[in-house]
Amino acid sequence: MRCLRQLAAAALLLTIAPGVRAQLNLKHDKPQVEDLSWMWQYTQPAPTGREMDLVQDARFPLLLEHYFQAPQTFWNDGRIPLFKVAERYFGVLFGQVVADEERYLTIYGCVPHLCPDQGMLWVDVHGPRPLLVFAATNWTTQGKPIEDPDANFNLWIFCSAPIDIHKIPKSLIRSISNWNSTQPQHIESAVLVNPDGTPHVVPPASLGATPASEASTTQKAHS
Repeated sequence: MRCLRQLAAAALLLTIAPGVRAQLNLKHDKPQVEDLSWMWQYTQPAPTGREMDLVQDARFPLLLEHYFQAPQTFWNDGRIPLFKVAERYFGVLFGQVVADEERYLTIYGCVPHLCPDQGMLWVDVHGPRPLLVFAATNWTTQGKPIEDPDANFNLWIFCSAPIDIHKIPKSLIRSISNWNSTQPQHIESAVLVNPDGTPHVVPPASLGATPASEASTTQKAHS
């Protein structure tokens, strides 16, 4: 009887339309997004790694879609899903995958044809639970033009899991500081957004970014 049931199931599968069979196979073969260890290979060869290969890996857009579903309001009036915005922010790459403490990974990029809008992805690859942060700068539209070195930007931090604003991971602060020093921008305000969309205003300096007021003071002192 068991053999007859197996034969019947096999016959039923053969009668399913090819498109439906493809969908069944797609569900079975869908890349896992909870295990992030596959990303670490792209930190090699050190010290630059292979940022382009990482972004072009078929799992990368799935990763962004899975972890960045929070509402966003800073880009195109919020009409584009956050993960799609993140994809745009890595349309131009800065060419480096930064490894930290054999656990954390960071990449940097910017929006094509609008590179002053810069992006950063920080990932806790080997942590006890997945934790990803997408950070983006966005021109304030006030003061200096976007192309001006003295232009001010807002910094948006989107987290895949809640982060205590008083206990921000040190590696994340280092990554933001490195980003802000190699690609200098004056940060008018910083907002950390939890997965449910709850925003928290955070002092830019506490994240390793250069506050616009401090940048202006420093420039006047050197002028």
